[in-house]
Amino acid sequence: MEKPRSVIVVGAGAGGIASAARLAKAGFRVTVVEKNDHSGGRCSLIHHNGYRFDQGPSLLLLPDLFQEVFNDLDTSIEAEGVELLKCDPNYNLWFGDGEMVELSTDTARMKKEIEKWEGKDGFERYLAWLQEAHVHYEASITYVLRRNFTCLLSMVRPDFLRYLSALHPFESIWNRSARYFHTERLRRAFTFGSMYMGMSPFEAPGTYSLLQYTELAEGIWYPRGGFHKILDALVKVGERFGVEYRFNTSVTEVIVDDRNQRATGVRLENGETLKADIVLMNADLVYAYKNLLPSSSKATALDKKPSSCASISFYWAMDTIIPQLNAHNVFLADDYQDSFDDIFKRQLIPKEPSFYVHVPTRVDDSAAPAGKDTVVVLVPCGHLLEGEAKAGLNPSSQQDWDAMVSKARNAVCDTIKARTGADLKAHIASELLNTPATWKEKFNLDKGAILGLSHSFFNVLAFRPNTKHDKISALYFVGASTHPGTGVPIVLAGSKITSDQILDDYGMMKPWAPGTHKRRVVSSLDKEGSIPYDLTRTVLFGLATLVMVLCLLFFSKQNR
Repeated sequence: MEKPRSVIVVGAGAGGIASAARLAKAGFRVTVVEKNDHSGGRCSLIHHNGYRFDQGPSLLLLPDLFQEVFNDLDTSIEAEGVELLKCDPNYNLWFGDGEMVELSTDTARMKKEIEKWEGKDGFERYLAWLQEAHVHYEASITYVLRRNFTCLLSMVRPDFLRYLSALHPFESIWNRSARYFHTERLRRAFTFGSMYMGMSPFEAPGTYSLLQYTELAEGIWYPRGGFHKILDALVKVGERFGVEYRFNTSVTEVIVDDRNQRATGVRLENGETLKADIVLMNADLVYAYKNLLPSSSKATALDKKPSSCASISFYWAMDTIIPQLNAHNVFLADDYQDSFDDIFKRQLIPKEPSFYVHVPTRVDDSAAPAGKDTVVVLVPCGHLLEGEAKAGLNPSSQQDWDAMVSKARNAVCDTIKARTGADLKAHIASELLNTPATWKEKFNLDKGAILGLSHSFFNVLAFRPNTKHDKISALYFVGASTHPGTGVPIVLAGSKITSDQILDDYGMMKPWAPGTHKRRVVSSLDKEGSIPYDLTRTVLFGLATLVMVLCLLFFSKQNR
């Protein structure tokens, strides 16, 4: 097969930026086209009157995955001038009774905090939960984030199936936490992280305890100058390898050669055509299938897949410092489950929302003028109903976004004042805002869902949209809605998977190491001789059969 020479990357989000740099290092001529005037997509900054806001992510988790990208490109985060600041404590969690739980990487502080609510034996149960979450983390990094799942058979790998039960994909993260924590307060404290995946803790698979594990084991970090500093550094690294960036450049379609069903380039909004040997799509995947690719049954099927939540995000310039708030604060609703049902079942803002408040000036005073604070508030809410609402398919859910924004603003200010005593409303000098509609308009996010497709069991692994188009050759995907999933570190891992796939398809050498997380002893499941061979074979066959039966049930349900 003739080796391709050029690649067009559509979208300068995290996955597009990292993939562009990797492919350029591998010898491709790479052009990145981006509709906005900046890189990073949702991971971008807003500057306003001397204040700096992180438009999207503000927590740097899984630092090894960030370091790996830079290492693969013959550099490091530090060498690129990015300083990571550790946030300690990780969070202050505020409850309706005015009590606060502090989460930290400091074991002594966590022991005191756990025992305060769970009693003397509580810390032992916390350590047991931590051990389970450790297995979720290590096994996921090794057997999921390092592997591509191109078809259902790719799930029938002995190493993966060995861990299928240990990953608890068929139990909710809430039910798993209830096995270790007796108080509902701490069950909430160790499950709210499912919001990172845009899911309810009552529906998110137990596997995702790995998110709060990495916070407790590795800490939460913040790049000085804002989260975008990481992606801006990757842009510069890519440019050193020859990547060309074209901003303010919207794509209207992927050009497909009808004779051999091969992607040959893209057509721009201004009518210009850009030719390439390979097209790598980093635009929102559902948007791309619906708007940039030829109409297909796949686009219709994707439109029906469950999406993650959206958010109403406030960016407040404060005229003073708000000492009651730490760098990361979470305010949890008293009616915890119903608040998630409002989001994920009714596609509304909860009657009493749980929400996240970020104050970057606690760790980086360059985010605001001296003596003032920058405050970002993320209120999870339902995504846009769009066609369903217009067709009257869900008449009980009326999405009046002006009313919901007002409700969210009042709820946030009232809740913070009641629980901490801080009167934010009296000190907001100016406000900027993102709603599901603006997320959709700015970043082409289908339904305004900020985290792409949902991460329920039948929306991950081989069930998640593939990193390569199944009918159009030379067309690949990277980003939140393709494998392995959403979240900046996960998408960065995905950039390696897709880049590896491109190089494998064209018989090219990979100019980077396979990955720092090689197969290792994660638990007794990995130890030689821990399970006799015949039993292993029987268990694996049984699990493989279970997976196949579940697949058949799922697809038969979809086709009804």
